[in-house]
Amino acid sequence: MATATSPRLLPEVEKFLATAPLAGVVGGKDAVSSTGETMATLDPGSGAPIAEFHVLSADDVDRAVQAAAHAFAKSGWATMPPNERGAILHRLADAVEKHKPIIGQIEALDVGKIQAHALGDVQNFVDTLRYFTDMAQHVQRRSTLAVRGHEAWTVRHPWGPCGFIFPWNFPFLLIGWGISPALAAGNTVVIKPAEDTPLSAIYLARLAREIGFPDGVINVIPGTGRVTGAALTGHPGIRRMSFTGSPEVGRLVGEACGRNLVPAKLELGGKGAAVVFQDVDVAETAQKLVNAITFNAGQVCCDATRWLVHKSIYSDFVAECKTRMQAVKIGYQLESGSAMGPVVNAKQRERVLSYLKKGQEQGAEAVLAGGAAEVPGHHGFYVKPALLAGSLDNIAAQEEIFGPVAYLASFSSEEEAVAMANHTDYGLANSVWTSDLGRAARVAESMVAGNSWINAHNVFPHGVPYGGVNKSGVGGGVLSVETLYDYWRSQSVVRPL
Repeated sequence: MATATSPRLLPEVEKFLATAPLAGVVGGKDAVSSTGETMATLDPGSGAPIAEFHVLSADDVDRAVQAAAHAFAKSGWATMPPNERGAILHRLADAVEKHKPIIGQIEALDVGKIQAHALGDVQNFVDTLRYFTDMAQHVQRRSTLAVRGHEAWTVRHPWGPCGFIFPWNFPFLLIGWGISPALAAGNTVVIKPAEDTPLSAIYLARLAREIGFPDGVINVIPGTGRVTGAALTGHPGIRRMSFTGSPEVGRLVGEACGRNLVPAKLELGGKGAAVVFQDVDVAETAQKLVNAITFNAGQVCCDATRWLVHKSIYSDFVAECKTRMQAVKIGYQLESGSAMGPVVNAKQRERVLSYLKKGQEQGAEAVLAGGAAEVPGHHGFYVKPALLAGSLDNIAAQEEIFGPVAYLASFSSEEEAVAMANHTDYGLANSVWTSDLGRAARVAESMVAGNSWINAHNVFPHGVPYGGVNKSGVGGGVLSVETLYDYWRSQSVVRPL
């Protein structure tokens, strides 16, 4: 069921959507809902249905976890030599790269993401899978310990079935960040995609099946968070859990995992600051921050949403940002020339608009009012970029909006800037902008967050740990060797001499 307003779809995409209602994949087989329930996923750019998919029940989730456990115990995946497992993973990476135009278009259509950005997400998946696959073949899993009077060592083993719940803003990219280290370490996985954006996960599971992945190693269970997600997080057969999403749901996931004593990795929200000093190139820095806040329609947890600007350049900087924001072309995600697409659904559009309203009711100045946007020929969920300014105690400066909205405030000193940046319950990612690299390092290290960037924002090189603190996350980060270690349990072996 392709959207009526999307004649540009690739034949392979149309063929995939025509198989609706789309089933999950469990144990290498199509998994339909045992209750018969289905849902529609919508094109955020038009509001029209894309396809129906099966909503898997708690019983269906149980079958998926059992399939993952059986594959872990019996398929040989967990025990095969790393180079053999690596060959299969590289085959999957090659297949995804070969199908990049197809997966990219599926992702753009389902998420409302600009197509070029969606293609970048697919390539990021490929690069991440290759990164962890190669790393797992070279990391020593056995370490000798120097202990007087004993022969002793530690050895790392895969945990078993690992559960993953992914959000709707970067579905395919985040699947890569999540399952790549888990699979490379020898675990099996059960993936619950967001109910708004299940398509790329289902396509991935089908692709893995086509290239000969062992049955049950990759399982995809589409459905709702309330039923499908809750059944996964509370399942006693899961050995390790990973959730990416809001702090509110993260608390529920952590609570459910805690009852089963299952370790949980929680990658949650953010309210990042960009601290802009007086020695920057005002026009260049303004453009980079406008690009950041409008990328993916501002639906980026680590985005710079609080712009703290030195008072000596504040007026000029705000004027530059306003001009550049007004120039951003809002359009349908599959149309060339569109710089910012829609937000993911009507609920998210209303969330963004409500924060603009509440922020102004609490005294924020509307430097650029934002609001609902109209795109001719498309009745989707579009909003205009917005700039608010005022006290950092304002609700729009304190709570995560998850849209193209930045909040401005000025500072006078380095110490004041750091204090303002740290005036939040979150702790995911901040940035500092200055030509003084000594000051940049001081400020970057003083901000309370998992990540600090200098003269850039949203930077994710493979090999650098990425994670949050406080309300932004717990349980480890992603994208580094530490992430691979997260998916091995450590066992000590001792022999008295």
